[in-house]
Amino acid sequence: MKKKLRVAVLMHEDLVPPDDLSGIEAKEVLRFKTERDVVLGLGRLGHQVIKIGVWDELAPLRKMLQESKPDIVFNLLEEFHGLAVYDHNVVSYLELMRAAYTGCNPRGLVLARDKALSKKILHYHRIRAPRFAVAPLGRSFKRPKRLEFPMIVKSLIEEASTGISKASVVHADDKLEERVRFIHHNIRTDAIVEEFVAGRELYVGVIGNQRLTVLPVWELFLENLPADSPRIATRRLKIDPEYQKRHEITIGKAKGLSQELQRMIERTCKRIYRLLGLTGYARLDFRLAEDGQLLFLEANPNPEIAADEEFAAASEAAGISYDQMLQRFLRLGMSRAARLSEAP
Repeated sequence: MKKKLRVAVLMHEDLVPPDDLSGIEAKEVLRFKTERDVVLGLGRLGHQVIKIGVWDELAPLRKMLQESKPDIVFNLLEEFHGLAVYDHNVVSYLELMRAAYTGCNPRGLVLARDKALSKKILHYHRIRAPRFAVAPLGRSFKRPKRLEFPMIVKSLIEEASTGISKASVVHADDKLEERVRFIHHNIRTDAIVEEFVAGRELYVGVIGNQRLTVLPVWELFLENLPADSPRIATRRLKIDPEYQKRHEITIGKAKGLSQELQRMIERTCKRIYRLLGLTGYARLDFRLAEDGQLLFLEANPNPEIAADEEFAAASEAAGISYDQMLQRFLRLGMSRAARLSEAP
């Protein structure tokens, strides 16, 4: 796909990057870094970029599609009306409008968003994951006897470590119940309670629709955390540069993985990607347990793709530059739309 396209970049209305950054503090620029990186990258590729921000109405999106007639929508929207779980509805709308778009399809978003549902599907296909239970919002929770401590308590549907802190790993029933209440009251979602697996935190990017490219395995290095801190990616760890610097937290290519293990990870990632019906691109998160077992944690369709984040870095390590990665996303979105338009 060499022709230049009219690309509408769809994003949250508060994250639309200005054309001129004069007078804007660096901290503020970080808020819309991904959106700006994508807009600039598409511009370098020679595409005509249309920025469109939405919050709780689809009317601006409909108007843009009808008046600007973009060739494709580059989807960076992660929520609608403040709710992450509504992201698939916006993508469904794009499909109803017969608009080509980048990233994951609605079905894949639904299956991956629900951490319990995705694990149930993969468990049926004999892909290992930590044992878990769901604590529904508005209901008291009692630990099933089959679950053993320590455990980690997370939001069932939120991403980016929302609601995850040092207190998320619990060792007793009273702390478990306390953390479930925290998720219910503060995050306002169901909670998922998982057996906590000590080990290495691995991230694997996958790009494609039918033919898949598995990127090099990336690892979050947490060796220098305080002794009393569990080795997990907390919200603070992800968003606080000072905390990262103080504890020498880095992320990069996983070290010391045998060729056999790397091949197994690649095969497993392709199976998971297809079983969850993912398209475009996604990041799959795993724990490599101390006994060598690989356990699936969650799938992140449409993950963070800022130029300096792990997905782009892994892509670069695979020989795919940032601009080439964006171009590949466009090509995958266009080809999927073309196949759907040809379907009877």
